[in-house]
Amino acid sequence: MSIHIVALGNEGDAFHQDNRPSGLIRTYLGRSPLVSGDESSLLLNATSTVARPVFTEYQASAFGNVKLVVHDCPVWDIFDSDWYTSRNLIGSADIIVIKYNVNDKFSFHEVKDNYIPVIKRALNSVPVIIAAVGTRQNEELPCTCPLCTSDRGSCVSTTEGIQLAKELGATYLELHSLDDFYIGKYFGGVLEYFMIQALNQKTSEKMKKRKMSNSFHGIRPPQLEQPEKMPVLKAEASHYNSDLNNLLFCCQCVDVVFYNPDLKEVAEAHKIVLCAVSHVFMLLFNVKSPTDIQDSSIIRTTQDLFTISRDTAFPGARQDTPGNPPLRVVVKDALFCSCLPDILRFIYSGAFQWEELEEDIRKKVKDSGDVSSVIEKVKCILKTPGKINCLRNCKTYQARKPLWFYNTSLKFFLNKPMLADVVFEIQGTTVPAHRAILVARCEVMAAMFNGNYMEAKSVLIPVYGVSKETFLSFLEYLYTDSCCPAGIFQAMCLLICAEMYQVSRLQHICELFIITQLQSMPSRELASMNLDIVDLLKKAKFHHSDCLSTWLLHFIATNYLIFSQKPEFQDLSVEERSFVEKHRWPSNMYLKQLAEYRKYIHSRKCRCLVM
Repeated sequence: MSIHIVALGNEGDAFHQDNRPSGLIRTYLGRSPLVSGDESSLLLNATSTVARPVFTEYQASAFGNVKLVVHDCPVWDIFDSDWYTSRNLIGSADIIVIKYNVNDKFSFHEVKDNYIPVIKRALNSVPVIIAAVGTRQNEELPCTCPLCTSDRGSCVSTTEGIQLAKELGATYLELHSLDDFYIGKYFGGVLEYFMIQALNQKTSEKMKKRKMSNSFHGIRPPQLEQPEKMPVLKAEASHYNSDLNNLLFCCQCVDVVFYNPDLKEVAEAHKIVLCAVSHVFMLLFNVKSPTDIQDSSIIRTTQDLFTISRDTAFPGARQDTPGNPPLRVVVKDALFCSCLPDILRFIYSGAFQWEELEEDIRKKVKDSGDVSSVIEKVKCILKTPGKINCLRNCKTYQARKPLWFYNTSLKFFLNKPMLADVVFEIQGTTVPAHRAILVARCEVMAAMFNGNYMEAKSVLIPVYGVSKETFLSFLEYLYTDSCCPAGIFQAMCLLICAEMYQVSRLQHICELFIITQLQSMPSRELASMNLDIVDLLKKAKFHHSDCLSTWLLHFIATNYLIFSQKPEFQDLSVEERSFVEKHRWPSNMYLKQLAEYRKYIHSRKCRCLVM
């Protein structure tokens, strides 16, 4: 394979001919590390001017085994003397290089007025490089007087060069000297880029010709069709926000009741949710001590706003509450207490809807100063220890926190005895939990804790058929709305647990995790892995995971050549085997055609056209 370059124009300085260095093309061929050929072998046709008197021809090897042929014509009169040869060489060029000296305006106008029109007529998507060689000397601004038509400047400006490049759609380069940087890295880098593009184009055309020639000889190779598209699983939207918001209105598992200064009940709430949001409530409910918090403003806010009443003869206490009665909290600030239901609704909905909270407070408190006072107290309740006015700009905070922000805070209470009111016994170990979160996030547990079941009155609840690690992952999802199984096996166990407790979104998450893991495995890993894919399919069907079971059938069919060699493939039912055979990839027809084509290729009748 060869590359043909045509160079036109004179890059020499007309005023300094004696000290002129070697030409641009010859300097590049002699210095480029990608071009091989000694000084004597580069110049092939300098003396034999009979065959082609128009051009000086250089030959070398580029990129190891690519033949590089360069034809250089510095003078227009010689170029114009043999029009037939000149036109043929330009027409067969892969790259055209136009060069002139920035201190020789005659060479520039010769290029512009003579070479460019010829190139425009013969140009056919061939890359062109315009090289302006030299450092400008005695540069003067051209006369702009409308009465003066002379050009007093003896240098070719950059603007003129760029304008010329735009006319041809060429690449414009300024080479201030012919040293290693400008020749090797600058000019050489651009030229070698176009050389690689020319090689790629020639290789592509060669491959097309081979395909065309192959189509007329013997049997065509079989075309492998694309496998069927795998079923698409749509993830279920999160309802974490609404689950915890509904907990405030359902009045289940209430463990704290707020009273106004007149000892009248104002609102009910849940310690676990309040503590997940506020260090003030952590301090109030003894989850943390003042030493742990070390923030005087939080301690002062707790003392100024709330007090816990432990009086057994409390006027508003409920007499019919079984078990441990809710904790009674008296709100000292009457103004804050009047807005407490709205503040609790704001907290349970994620503690980010500040504008709605302000509107609700304005409906109850007319004075704008009082509204600001209540808002500031809410900010103090939500304050992070050690940070000053972290919620000063409520609108910025609202835009940054569009969802529940305490899904990560609730993880602080996962598998911790703090505020726990139920304990699960699993495989000889205990796991503490909080009824309010379980009831809000899982309908089965809501029915279990509030119905006529043993679990409703028991603190210790045994769990069977699930490992401790799987159940902890299940609780992690209920608390944080996210989970990350360690692998496919654990994801399948978690899916079974989610089906047991009817948490459909967790099932979908496990299905997507299993599918993502299997899709990311290369064929070699699929062939060597110990995971029983058929057993996975049967578990998915047994636990009503229809989306996963359908996808696994398609996955087995798509990787038929791998799974058909495994012993568990025989465990497929008749219906499943029929589905896999019908949708297998590659198809049986393709394999037969491939065998016939290979037999034809290796027979004596066929001669390989590629090798």
